[in-house]
Amino acid sequence: MTIRLICLDADDTLWHNMRFFQETEAALAAMLAPFADGPAARAALEACEIRNLAQYGYGAKSFTLSMIETALELGGDRLSVSVVADILAAGRRLLAHPVELLDGIGETLAALHARGALVLVTKGDLFHQEAKIAASGLGDHFAAIEIVSDKTPATFHRLFERHGVAPHEAVMAGDSLRSDIHPALAAGAWAAYVPQPLAWSHEQAAVPEDHPRFRRLETLADLPGWIDRIGSD
Repeated sequence: MTIRLICLDADDTLWHNMRFFQETEAALAAMLAPFADGPAARAALEACEIRNLAQYGYGAKSFTLSMIETALELGGDRLSVSVVADILAAGRRLLAHPVELLDGIGETLAALHARGALVLVTKGDLFHQEAKIAASGLGDHFAAIEIVSDKTPATFHRLFERHGVAPHEAVMAGDSLRSDIHPALAAGAWAAYVPQPLAWSHEQAAVPEDHPRFRRLETLADLPGWIDRIGSD
């Protein structure tokens, strides 16, 4: 069985991402210390983020809006304009964070490119994701870049049709069980889960260990070898 299309997540699969969000979240908790302790502030922020996904989507801009809303919920009339200004500044820093590639990504992409067409499949704010892709220097490795509002089985079906492959000829690799693994498997593709330690709880889901088209990998560098084993079956 031959894999012809290799789909890759971006954030925390190719480059660091969640650690910058967690640093910003910690900064917000410090700003809101007069109104709530750290765990309460973080819980309120996460609830606000999830509540706002349908309206704002994913990404740093959505996160910044949720930080402001959380501050207003916790601080009420006691929240000062200066704190709001500090939150906006934290959001701007998040948007401007450097793109730091995970170890060995360039070599891994070169190995994958020799095995099939590469497609970057990422969700989030269009402008910010485009800026990160440009800053990464990885764009030339990919035959296509898909920036989507969410990843669903329908998203993958459309992608496979657009690239002229059957689902069983495609593999998706990423760090999110909810967004990368389950939708790809439901669409009939193979899926490689590459966990990272700072995953957002919203992106967690059951690990489909017994699924015949699923594999948990230690690093993305293990993906070429797994694709070779799929091809030998």
